[in-house]
Amino acid sequence: MKEFDIAVLGGGPGGYPAAIKAAQNGKKVALIEAKELGGTCLNRGCIPSKTLIASADIYKRVLEAEEFGINVSNVSLDYPKVAKRKDKIVDGVRKGLEGLIASNNITLFKGFGKFTGPKEIKITGEDNALIHAENTIIATGSEPREFSAFPFDHKRIHDSTSLLDIQKLPKKLIIVGGGVIGCEFASLHVAFGVEVVILEMMPSLIPMECQSVSNFLGKAFKKRGITIETNALVEKIEHTKDGVKAFLSGGKTYEADMALIAIGRSMNTKDIGLEKAGVLVNDNGSITVNEKMETNVPGIYAIGDIASKWWLAHVASHQGLVAANNACGIPAQMHYNAVPVVIFTDPEIGTCGLTLEQAVEAGYSATVGSFPFQALGKSQATYQTEGFAQIVTDRKTKQILGAQVVGHEAGTLVAEMAVAIGNELTLDCITETIHAHPTVTEAWLEAAFVASDTPLHLPPKKTRKNSR
Repeated sequence: MKEFDIAVLGGGPGGYPAAIKAAQNGKKVALIEAKELGGTCLNRGCIPSKTLIASADIYKRVLEAEEFGINVSNVSLDYPKVAKRKDKIVDGVRKGLEGLIASNNITLFKGFGKFTGPKEIKITGEDNALIHAENTIIATGSEPREFSAFPFDHKRIHDSTSLLDIQKLPKKLIIVGGGVIGCEFASLHVAFGVEVVILEMMPSLIPMECQSVSNFLGKAFKKRGITIETNALVEKIEHTKDGVKAFLSGGKTYEADMALIAIGRSMNTKDIGLEKAGVLVNDNGSITVNEKMETNVPGIYAIGDIASKWWLAHVASHQGLVAANNACGIPAQMHYNAVPVVIFTDPEIGTCGLTLEQAVEAGYSATVGSFPFQALGKSQATYQTEGFAQIVTDRKTKQILGAQVVGHEAGTLVAEMAVAIGNELTLDCITETIHAHPTVTEAWLEAAFVASDTPLHLPPKKTRKNSR
């Protein structure tokens, strides 16, 4: 039996920051990981997909070079080389993470961890051990869910993990699910010249986002040649001689070389001995926690996908810091009022806080001020005019309640609004802050002016705001 102050079960974007924070607080820490350090995000999600998206963005910009007065010829795509670069980036980041864990004197166990009691974990695999820990942080994450109607073979019918590993692009790709994962893969593949069809059961793409953002993305996708079927219930997918065939309710069918199933994830809470630890598990496999990220068992915490409605790596990381501090006796709480969400489509999307619809439903006298990238000098200069930025505010107090931005570098732009919303700033805080010119960040300044009924670079007749 090996003794530790804190054990962290899972070395993904929630687990390893928790381990580091606990070690920084002077605790003896064990980090247990059955697969690769970095979890889904680093190895099968965020990093590999964004590396491919970066290649797609470069490819697109090269094809647009003539708009900048640059003549290019014989431009071609070498996808195996693109895939090889992706693997190299992932390997490099993982090695860096391994060094970081070692430098913090964290004991890494490479194996599958399973509770044998509230304070004991048995590890089997490359490393075999039995450890005792006064506190444990569960960070086991989630995996793509399998459906009997869609028989995965990971060659023609893929989940998000296996599609990242293909070495040859399909000519045509069916994507079941128009959420974040489905839309990101659609955007990536159409940029590489793949014919893409999205089949979404809900009335619109990314249904969790506000209607203005969803509508804009749908129009942009159709402009790029993506076929979108909403209100589409896919009953089954079958293999054909040359690919796959999707059958929709109502009799409509689609054929393609490959299909991606991008709906649902399964929580990794089975077979880890939670019943032996006394931790209660919900029907969907999730674990209920309080604001300290603590489960029903004192001293056992849960973070990430298994303990949150926010299936985001950065939320898991912050939860890990909160859980680790509490496990070390340092009070900390989670707050979810200013979680930035980024969707790496083309155009990119960044959101934070409440939508207009949510603000109205919450009882605010809400309004929204919007400003198009088309009216920004920097966007014109860089040929990145697609998109807009909008700020949702309370008419009475001028407090910033939410923000949405669609367009180039939206994921970076939304950070300013996350700070504003998290600190309960008002429109005046934005309009009285000098924003550098020419930059795209001026969109927030202009949107704040519009929301204040004092537009600067829009004619008065165009300043009617959506309000309820």
